[in-house]
Amino acid sequence: MSAPQYIPGHRLLTGRTAVITAAAGAGIGGATARKFLEEGARIVIGDAHARRLKETEQALAEEFGAASVTSLPCDVTDETQVQALFTHAEQAHGGLDIVVNNAGLGGTAELTEMTDAQWSKVLDVTLTGTFRCTRAALRSLRSAGRGGVLVNNASVVGWRAQAGQAHYAAAKAGVMALTRCAAVEAAAYGVRVNAVAPSLAMHPHLVKVTSAELLDELTRKEAFGRYAEPWEIANVIVFLASGYSSYMTGEVVSVSSRHA
Repeated sequence: MSAPQYIPGHRLLTGRTAVITAAAGAGIGGATARKFLEEGARIVIGDAHARRLKETEQALAEEFGAASVTSLPCDVTDETQVQALFTHAEQAHGGLDIVVNNAGLGGTAELTEMTDAQWSKVLDVTLTGTFRCTRAALRSLRSAGRGGVLVNNASVVGWRAQAGQAHYAAAKAGVMALTRCAAVEAAAYGVRVNAVAPSLAMHPHLVKVTSAELLDELTRKEAFGRYAEPWEIANVIVFLASGYSSYMTGEVVSVSSRHA
C-alpha cells in the first residue's frame, strides 16, 4: 500500500510557541517542526548536531518566515544545554506552550554482548534526556501559570519484545511510565502530558542502525505492508498538542498498523 496524500495544516496551533528536540533532519522531529509551522505555531528547535540544526532553521525560516522559527544546539544528555534551550524559548517568545520531547537513540545488540556503555548511552539520551526536558518544561509552565502540553516520543517497542533491543525497549517503556507520572503531577497546574508510540517510521538514522533484513521483516509485519512516513506520526503529535485532545493526559497513543 502506498503512502497517503500529505495533509496540509489547519491552523490548529496558531499563536502558540513550541519547543521541539532532535528536530534537525528527516525524521519525526523534523516532520513535527514543519507540521507545527504549517499549523501556525512558532517553534524553537534543538538538536545535538549544530550544523544540521542551523541548516534546518534557515530552510524553515525561508519558507515560513524568520519570526516563526529559531534554534539552539541542545544535547539532551547535558543539563546546561537543556536549561539553555528552555531559557532561550522564554526570552525569545515570552514563554512556551508546547514541548515535544523527540530525542532518542537506538541501536542493536544482544544482551549477552551488550556493554554497559551501550546500555547507558541509549538510556541517557532516550529516557534521562526526556526526563531532563520534561523537568525543565514543567518548571517553566508551572511558573507561567497558563497551562501547556507535553508530547513525548515513545515506541511500541516499549510494549513489545524484540531481540537486540533490550536497552531501547527499556528506555521507551520508561518514557511511557514517565509520561503517566508527569501527567498526574502536572494536572494540578493545567498541563497535559501524553506520548506517541510509533511502530515503524522510516528515517535515515534508522537505516544506519538497523539491518536491511530486519527492516524488511518489520515492514512485512505491518498491516499496510509499509512503514509510516514521519509526517504521519507528526499528525498525531499535532492532535495531542492541540485543543482537540483537551481531555487527554497520561495517555500513550500507539501510531501503528501492527497489532502483534
